[in-house]
Parts: sequence; C-alpha cells; structure tokens
Amino acid sequence: MAKKQSSGEKLIAGNRQARYNYHILETYEAGMVLRGTEVKSLREAKANLSDSFAKIDKKEIYLYNLHISPYSKNSDQKYNPLRVRKLLMHKEEIKKLLAKTAEKGLTLIPTKLYFKRGIVKIELGIAKGKKIFDKRENIKRRTQEREIREQIKGRI
Repeated sequence: MAKKQSSGEKLIAGNRQARYNYHILETYEAGMVLRGTEVKSLREAKANLSDSFAKIDKKEIYLYNLHISPYSKNSDQKYNPLRVRKLLMHKEEIKKLLAKTAEKGLTLIPTKLYFKRGIVKIELGIAKGKKIFDKRENIKRRTQEREIREQIKGRI
C-alpha cells in the first residue's frame, strides 16, 4: 500500500534491496514517460522496483525491468508490464550521470517511485555494489545496535 510522505510526496514503491546491495552515493529525481493506464495502475500502488536499473543511451536515460502491473479495469491484452520506459531529466544532469557511471563499478539504481504534486517521479541513485563482507558487517552492526537498545530498555 502507498505511504504518505511528509513533503507532499506519496510513495508508490520503494527499493529496500537497493540499500542492502549497494552503497548509494548520490540521488537524483527524474520524471517518467508513462501511458494513461500505467498511471492509473500506479495510483493503485501496483509497481515493483526490485530488479530495475537505468541506462544512458544516446544522451537519454531509460529504465529497465520496472514492473507496473496492468490496470485492473483495462482489457488491453498486449500490455507489457516490463517495457522500457524513458526518464525525463535535464541535459546537464544526464551529462553528469554519464560521467559518473562511466567510472568502474558505478550504476544507476532506482530507490523509490512516488507522486509529487500529482506527477510520477522516480529517485535514481548512483550506486556502487557492496561486497559480501560489507553486507555481513551491516548485519552485525544492526544486531549489535538492536541488542544495545534492548539492554537500555531493560534498565529503564
């Protein structure tokens, strides 16, 4: 279900695995080119960002593997829920992203999909993949923090 954000944003879908699998270095906001039924489906919060990624091709950004389920009241049999979608950003931002993703090991990962003033926006993160030991380290740190919180609650 969609959550209401404090800054006038209504969250449609988040990518929780992105923060687990990647170090997010910077985030950028982009618009999306969508069809009418896709927007209606997003209003019902029927989207999945888990395996999606963005690529820059010929000075334009495209989003791959974003799954938007078919709108429940539509009978279009030819609808492809995983179609490639164009993202809308300024040319200067695209040039910056192109330069940053040209570095070895950096990629563009969508972190969240939301409505902002009635328009669908996507937050892209420049990400570097985590190694297995980084993930284990995060798990250890979280369990230690949880144990400390539990001990503090026990004392109070």
